[in-house]
Amino acid sequence: MTEKQPVEQKKLSVTFLWLAVAFCVCLVSSNLFVPRLWRVGTLPLQLSGAVIIFPISYIINDCLTEVYGFRKARLVIWMGFALSAFIALAAQIVTMLPSPLYEESVPVADSFNTLFGLVPRTTLASLVAFICGSQFNAYIMSKMKVVTSGRGFAGRAILSSLGGELADSIIFYPIAFAGSLPFAGIAGIIATQVLVKTLYEILILPVTTVLVKKLKKHENIDTYDRDISYNPFKIRDI
Repeated sequence: MTEKQPVEQKKLSVTFLWLAVAFCVCLVSSNLFVPRLWRVGTLPLQLSGAVIIFPISYIINDCLTEVYGFRKARLVIWMGFALSAFIALAAQIVTMLPSPLYEESVPVADSFNTLFGLVPRTTLASLVAFICGSQFNAYIMSKMKVVTSGRGFAGRAILSSLGGELADSIIFYPIAFAGSLPFAGIAGIIATQVLVKTLYEILILPVTTVLVKKLKKHENIDTYDRDISYNPFKIRDI
């Protein structure tokens, strides 16, 4: 009888798990904030409420890729995808429940259904855009780190986020707002979102840079993706 060989355990640190949870929370909550549009000052431009929190997911994505590498960033991206899909399905089920017993509660239920009835559509758009944008962001960050031998983190973070946000917005907003906004309005939102999110990234970059340095020191790791597969579906390869 052949003795079974012990299975090699792939360990993930507590810090990594916290970053993964924060990433998923940012993604799920931003999907809930998407329907709330707001005007930018007196300009004929508007933004989605998701702009308040969604860029944080790209900052965390940069940190994950820079410190732990593309493999683990890819895993977290798919975790966010799965959790967002679950919330969208749950929201759809809840909005289909019967009306409440007392009439006083009907307006609250109607408001809830109006808001969360939009979640499946925005989440569908978000899931498609998110996978493309986040994977693209991680890919650029990973490739540029190898090419630059780890130098110029600030430039790599900005360029990767710009590429990811652009891909995300171009896919997301036409799906989410087609039929409810004119083409010019959608194009305006895309341009404004990419600009604002990139500025967001630049403003918070000093904090991101310090965080990455502390993470590398704390985790005693600085990953270079020199020999990996960038296939977005190889989730088990961590």
